Amino acid sequence: MKPILKKSVDSVVYSFTLKELVEPHFDPNWHFHPHYQLFTVLEGSGTRFIGDNIRHFEAGDTVFLGPNIPHLWQSDRVYFDHNSGLQTHGIVIYFTEDFLGDGFFEKSEMHPLKQLLEKGERGLDIFGGTRDYIRHELQNLHQYEGFERVLKFLAMLHELSQSNECSYIASFGYVNTHKVSETERMQKVHEYVMKHFKEEVRLSELASLVSMSESAFCRYFKSRTNKTFFDFIAEIRIGHACKLLHEGSLNITQVAYESGYNTISNFNRQFKDITGKTPFMYQKEYIKGIR
Repeated sequence: MKPILKKSVDSVVYSFTLKELVEPHFDPNWHFHPHYQLFTVLEGSGTRFIGDNIRHFEAGDTVFLGPNIPHLWQSDRVYFDHNSGLQTHGIVIYFTEDFLGDGFFEKSEMHPLKQLLEKGERGLDIFGGTRDYIRHELQNLHQYEGFERVLKFLAMLHELSQSNECSYIASFGYVNTHKVSETERMQKVHEYVMKHFKEEVRLSELASLVSMSESAFCRYFKSRTNKTFFDFIAEIRIGHACKLLHEGSLNITQVAYESGYNTISNFNRQFKDITGKTPFMYQKEYIKGIR
């Protein structure tokens, strides 16, 4: 499949686009588009790439993204098996800043919503009661038509603008510097890493794959993602480890080896550097949170 960098999601009929996504796996293409996006995952798990942020996702993941933030919800490999019987399910709204006309969000009454749009430029993770509210409203929005649908959507944006149950996704100062001409190159990087992160990732092999020298690739990757390539690998491995810790079927040593680490000490160090917690504490807090 040809990689997609820009994605057309406009509606020729409505002021905003509401889509229910039910597929064997989420769109495997790394892309961005000039729309705001409110998205929730109802079924599915994998690795989420948004801007310069990487993390594990599962059902419940709910985000608000501003325009032109590169993103990808990469489903776990099992979702690509023809006989898995699994499916992914999500609901998304796409809209532009002028979806209610030029200057609508510049009015004084709209100041909180304008601030929300500005925060969305780094992407927002939504959690707690606000997440529950947004997920419920997204699942029921298709029942409404016309002006009532617009009102419901504006109420959702208002709730988000008033909530403190949101956290930034991309790092401070993140800017999308990707170009259309780089689509295939970055897609190859993502695909290669997702296929090989459990084993030794050879920089020389990947650099050759995208027709660059090792040093040129490292400079290129750092300039586009705000992180080194090896930090990128570590975040993918730790994201996978978080998923395994959630499942609880493996002990911590087994999780380390299944995530591409040859020594438990290196795993523990990188896990704490990225999550701020030891693997044991992370798993303990997760189990406590779902009880």
